[in-house]
Amino acid sequence: MLRRRRKKRTIQLTAGWAVYLRTSSDENQKPEMSRARQRYAIENNVLNKSDMPVYQEYIDVLTGSTPHREAYQQLLEDARQGKFSHVIVERADRFGRNDTEALRAIDELDEFGVAVRFANQPDLDPMDPDDRVIVTLSFTLARRESALLSLRVKGEQRAKRDDGGFVGRTPDGYRNVSRQLSGSEKRLRGRHEHCIELDPERAPIMRFAWDLLLTGTNTLQDICEELHHKGYRHKSGRPYMEVTKSGTRRANYNTLSRIFHNWTYAGWVTSAKNNIPPKTIRGNWEALVTTDEMERGLIILAEKNQKKVPHRGHDYLLSGFAYYKETAESQLVRLTCSKVNTGRRNGGTAYYRSVEHKIRFACNDIDRQIGKLLLGIQVDKTFLHTIRSAYTDDIANKMGHLQPDEQQNLELALKAIDDEEARAARLFVSGKITETVWDNLWVEWQDKRDQIRRTMNALQIKTQTHIENLDSALKLISHVGIVYNNLSYDDRRELLHQIIERVIISSDGNARLVLRSPFAYLCEMSDEAHETSIEEEVPKNKKVSSKADLCELDCSTQVPFCGSDGIRTRDLHLDRVAC
Repeated sequence: MLRRRRKKRTIQLTAGWAVYLRTSSDENQKPEMSRARQRYAIENNVLNKSDMPVYQEYIDVLTGSTPHREAYQQLLEDARQGKFSHVIVERADRFGRNDTEALRAIDELDEFGVAVRFANQPDLDPMDPDDRVIVTLSFTLARRESALLSLRVKGEQRAKRDDGGFVGRTPDGYRNVSRQLSGSEKRLRGRHEHCIELDPERAPIMRFAWDLLLTGTNTLQDICEELHHKGYRHKSGRPYMEVTKSGTRRANYNTLSRIFHNWTYAGWVTSAKNNIPPKTIRGNWEALVTTDEMERGLIILAEKNQKKVPHRGHDYLLSGFAYYKETAESQLVRLTCSKVNTGRRNGGTAYYRSVEHKIRFACNDIDRQIGKLLLGIQVDKTFLHTIRSAYTDDIANKMGHLQPDEQQNLELALKAIDDEEARAARLFVSGKITETVWDNLWVEWQDKRDQIRRTMNALQIKTQTHIENLDSALKLISHVGIVYNNLSYDDRRELLHQIIERVIISSDGNARLVLRSPFAYLCEMSDEAHETSIEEEVPKNKKVSSKADLCELDCSTQVPFCGSDGIRTRDLHLDRVAC
């Protein structure tokens, strides 16, 4: 493993220890006891033998498989500011079970001069090449332990479902209970068994809701109204009916709908993830409703949904990428979509607007401009050869068959794997690691080598693909204006999302398109080639004093046509139209 070059520090480090304590979760262990054990090992093995003070303790109660831990991220931030010089954890896997993220963080801390030490092996330096192998191995073993634990938990859950047990979040109307086993049950299932039973407080409420549904005359909103009238609330405490600031009543029936679709209430084990359909495994808990009532309730809900008339709002063509810009120096303002006078016969008028700037543009006026603007995206047939040459040169310069620095990094990564394998081989020969560990590491090295080689090959293929697809991109950008007008509304919107990055609307209501890459890139090359040609045509004794003069020389707004190769172009032999 190549040791990373330490960056030059600009902040003076304060001598001291940062203690990092992590436990997985409140459910799997008692965090206080785990932290006490970690703290004892850290103090007994390291801190009591050091003269440096403890700056701060950083405590997380979260899995180490993710770097998004509040205290962990705060530790890294304080290290960047030089608030301490050393970090101490009980074991390497306490720093994180994701070896890539943990080693990256250790390397980053080293770049700022902060050393990382482990209480169970105080003399281990993760930046030493030989010690690095042991640290990496500890992360590998921790990841293996986590994977095995996950398999065991999933296996136990599957066995519990097959035996009719409930797995998952307890539904409203039930509660979790634990009973102690004895005799033969204890030998087969352990000391305790966790199951669910009807909740004396919530079960009558759910049964009342089911009775209202099974009448066949009540909608979900009616059921919420009745439950609210009785003074009932959701299990979370949220009311079934809410009154908004405007005085309208809104029913919170989404949770109620999920309850009516949950086969747990009929006493059946179900799991879409584990391919267990309803009415295959009978649960060992008391059902709130019968199977017939469950099926009848589903039929009633389906019939109610069929009778619903969906309220379809206006389909805003430029929703999400319409912007307003008052002047050239002004900032872009993202426009929202709204509809006024919806009670009118025609459904009202749709606008793109900004409440803060008190502006709005009628959607119909802006949308009509899009087709015309797309027709203006043209590729001059005269400059196709120039565009192809420039594009190929850019690909070669910016990507190349493989960028030298990128190729060097990949080669260094391969060499680092070879060096790591050589150091591990010395440890294996000396008997410090077992044959099983050696075999696991060797498989991991081979996987990393294969991945790096695939990356190098993919870059080669990607470069060639970019060059071969140039003609396809030119044809697409040339035909987009014609194709757009023949598409349905939804297809137009999808096409715009692929081609346009944003639409900028000026204060007078004129729209301008900002294209996505590579379309903007190709148009820019076409314009540059066109302007270069114009400059060459200008007589040396004539001075072009303004952009208007340049437009007067060569501006075309004629209808474009398609050449023999299918690319829509401008015909330079037709009469020019003044700007």
